[in-house]
Amino acid sequence: MKELSRYFIKWIRDAAKSAYQKKSYCEICDTTENLEFHHFYSVSELVHAWEKLNGEVKSDEEAIAERDGFIQQHKYELFEATVTLCKTHHMKLHSIYGKNPRLSTAKKQENWVRIQREKHGLV
Repeated sequence: MKELSRYFIKWIRDAAKSAYQKKSYCEICDTTENLEFHHFYSVSELVHAWEKLNGEVKSDEEAIAERDGFIQQHKYELFEATVTLCKTHHMKLHSIYGKNPRLSTAKKQENWVRIQREKHGLV
């Protein structure tokens, strides 16, 4: 069922993407080039935690039926607990917290971004 989980994650990202508030600059260094959107709460980790509580998504129809409820339930994690970073800073963050950071590291990631902003004089 892992394959369907992956598609469920994609359906969630695709449905939520239009509401993302990506800024026009890196929130660490202020550059306007090579910008990427980062979720402090990994979408795939949110889905895996949701599936542990609710059961795995077993069909396309079920994924579509559950998608909007998932997005509604995780509005904060999907839309507010985010940051726009340049590719360099995004890669640095992931080199520290991993490709798919655990949900428990979200506040640490936010703190790391804050510290980096201070280092760049952007407090």
